[in-house]
Amino acid sequence: MSISRTPPGPGQESVWDYPRPPALEASSQHILIQFNQTIIAETQRSQRVLETSHPPVYYIPPADVQMQYLQLTARQTFCEWKGLATYYTLTVGARIAANVAWAYPQPTQSFQPIQDYLAFYPSRVDCTVDGEAVQAQPGDFYGGWITQNIVGPFKGAVGTWGW
Repeated sequence: MSISRTPPGPGQESVWDYPRPPALEASSQHILIQFNQTIIAETQRSQRVLETSHPPVYYIPPADVQMQYLQLTARQTFCEWKGLATYYTLTVGARIAANVAWAYPQPTQSFQPIQDYLAFYPSRVDCTVDGEAVQAQPGDFYGGWITQNIVGPFKGAVGTWGW
């Protein structure tokens, strides 16, 4: 299958230039996550996971997350690159977002810098990068964060699983 890559403009990144296996990159961008009008996380010390055909996923140090709003769930998934992920449900007031965040308590060697860092699905919380509202990666499986600086096309939507 041939993919029609969107050429990046000035200041943009193409997800088709990201590596496979994925790379980990420290980021000083201002990341803000809110839910039910409450700040859940805020940092300038995140790590981005960059993988071919996927928008970046931002992992936030637990010290920069309001962990009192998160409850560990029984859900687990396995990533061939990062290892076994555990999930969290977010509760603020009467609002609940089940399995909204995930972390790698014992990541593979290459991903040790994100041990216990949390990633959030941007379709379930309000996320910004340097003040810009994030658009969720299609399909809600991968949890990538799309901003004006990221171009695709992106894996995740119907018909893209074979990419």
